[in-house]
Amino acid sequence: MPSLKDLKNRISSVKSTRKITKAMQMVAAAKLRRAQDAAEQARPYTDRFNAVLAGLAASVGGSDSAPRLLSGTGSDKVHLLVVMTAERGLCGGFNSSIVKLARTRAAELVAAGKTVKILTVGKKGREQLRRDWASHFVAHVDLSAVRKLGYTNAQDIARDLLGRFDAGEYDVATIFFSRFQSVIAQIPTAQQIIPAKFEEAEAGAATLYDYEPSEEAILADLLPRGVATQIFAALLGNAASEQGARMSAMDNATRNAGDMIDRLTIEFNRSRQAVITNELIEIISGAEAL
Repeated sequence: MPSLKDLKNRISSVKSTRKITKAMQMVAAAKLRRAQDAAEQARPYTDRFNAVLAGLAASVGGSDSAPRLLSGTGSDKVHLLVVMTAERGLCGGFNSSIVKLARTRAAELVAAGKTVKILTVGKKGREQLRRDWASHFVAHVDLSAVRKLGYTNAQDIARDLLGRFDAGEYDVATIFFSRFQSVIAQIPTAQQIIPAKFEEAEAGAATLYDYEPSEEAILADLLPRGVATQIFAALLGNAASEQGARMSAMDNATRNAGDMIDRLTIEFNRSRQAVITNELIEIISGAEAL
């Protein structure tokens, strides 16, 4: 049974931990608001940009002159998985859920006889994948020094992916990230970005346009920007999801610390009462002996 001093020290330690988790929860809440605003502000542009690209892609169809970023290489033998996670931990299952989805997809591709290459964005995903998939790593993007995500960060990643695609290093690229829904709901998502893949437009919603220059020329210019735009949207969604997950995790940690303090306080009071009772018994027994 721990002594009164040990219990007192432990209660003090847990109270200090609760102060830290409470502070981290408040910081995460402030960062979540900013990240959520950034993601919401970028969403209309991303949606409209993808709608324009989808219309152009539908008009080009299976044309032989379609850009390689749309038509692909004609093969799907080599897959590049871009796993986007956080640089820091203490955010619940945020990183693990993304890595789990990527690991499952990689295992399915390998079982189907495909070649898998992995590019990691964020330290935590790389750490979790290193044990089983280190031999498949081709590159890593470190964003630990980035205080505020910008479009240039997405452009740098997109430039690397496009360079590797032009060099024939892979046939299909898929990004893995977490789509933000709410503080308690973040959805791990896999999205193919090379070759470009768009949702089919609703029947009767398509409008015919005359393009100058041709659709193929416009797509050749816009598709690389589309890759960067999709990566940027994923980075913003990831940032909001990370802070939401951290806020939820720190809230749970604060609650658990409070429950532990209550249990330790009860144990401390019971132990102190037992010590006082024993001392009274000894005093009374000594007095009777006299």
